[in-house]
Amino acid sequence: MKISAVTVLITALGVASGASADEPLRREAAALFGAIKASTAAASPEAELGRALFWDTRLSLDGKTACASCHFARDWGADRRPLSPDARGALTSRHSPTVFNSTAQPMLRWLGDRKSAADQAEGSLSGSLGFSSREAALAKMNELKYAPAFRAAFPQDAEPLSTRNYGRALAAYQATLTTPAAFDRFLSGDDGALTQRQKAGLRAFIVMGCAHCHNGPNLGGTTLQKFGPAKEYWLETGSQKIDQGRFSATKKEEDRYVFRVPMLRNVAKTAPYFHDGSVERLDRAVRAMASVQLGRELDDTAVAEIVSFLEALTGEVPSNYAPPGQKPAM
Repeated sequence: MKISAVTVLITALGVASGASADEPLRREAAALFGAIKASTAAASPEAELGRALFWDTRLSLDGKTACASCHFARDWGADRRPLSPDARGALTSRHSPTVFNSTAQPMLRWLGDRKSAADQAEGSLSGSLGFSSREAALAKMNELKYAPAFRAAFPQDAEPLSTRNYGRALAAYQATLTTPAAFDRFLSGDDGALTQRQKAGLRAFIVMGCAHCHNGPNLGGTTLQKFGPAKEYWLETGSQKIDQGRFSATKKEEDRYVFRVPMLRNVAKTAPYFHDGSVERLDRAVRAMASVQLGRELDDTAVAEIVSFLEALTGEVPSNYAPPGQKPAM
């Protein structure tokens, strides 16, 4: 069934224009999503340590790979490559999502197998950073003379230099990487923050059911869902490899093709899309999602309006998203 933007708007919300339509839309959007705010966290020793660790390429098996090596400022904390090389010279199994706004999620990575940013960071030591064990990573931190910074960040700990505190420091830094956008200004009462096309896209996004999965302040990131309940996803994405999703780890049939729903903050800047980076353009990703998730075919107007709304989720790259003492490299 082909769905036009006009049909969606008239059927579900009625024809309205100007400021009179903004308040009901704002109330509904606030209930479904909610705003994010710029981080007000002070430059704590914990966050400053996390910043140094995040950007330090020396802290890896090859001495060339950092956490930041898969999360570029120019890509709004993501990676424009479909897959990212790790410290062992291999490619990651899935696309690297953005680290911006990520710490509020109840689970991380495409399979939702890391329960916090600290858990993710600690696991990366023997993952993408390539160390044979966490003990080997600790030895490297000692060699790099990080012990005083760990003592300053975690003065109450009997053993400040630990992989647990490494994860905590990384999480503290990443918690400062929030990116409020035009959408948040609209939710806060600024009618002019969104264009009329963006408001139409927001209405269509809600009415067509996108918000069933992409909800909350980050418009996603909180649930696990099957990718392709209406249609096999690879028929739309052109994926070269069919990823079984969580089934590959759990072997439970109900987990086949199940992934964590990605958040949509800054989505217009974080191409390519999906777990395998198989779709390069946002308009194509919108069409694919409507087809495989909702069983709908969108016309060009509907796609353009939804894309325009998604562009309103783009915030500024945080000024501290760079090595200590530097500015973001765009």
